Amino acid sequence: MGCPRALASILPLWLFFGRAAANTLHEPELCYILDGILFLYGLVLTTLYCRLKIMSYKNPPAAKPKKGANDGIYEGLTQPADTYETIGMKT
Repeated sequence: MGCPRALASILPLWLFFGRAAANTLHEPELCYILDGILFLYGLVLTTLYCRLKIMSYKNPPAAKPKKGANDGIYEGLTQPADTYETIGMKT
């Protein structure tokens, strides 16, 4: 029962502040604010990306052993002996 009463008291305030904010910020000012937020977001992401790249250069991954000429991607795999039965062909 308390929720509708609280909603009824907050709704007029929300509408009043929404109208006041719409009256004070016209389109160019709102665009400048959004551009600033987007610029800061881009700066933060660029900084984090560069930091990640620098950290990966400082701590390179462990070197993998070199593969020889006869080593392939199927090295270590074996074919099962009797997966399929051979079809006897009569000639």
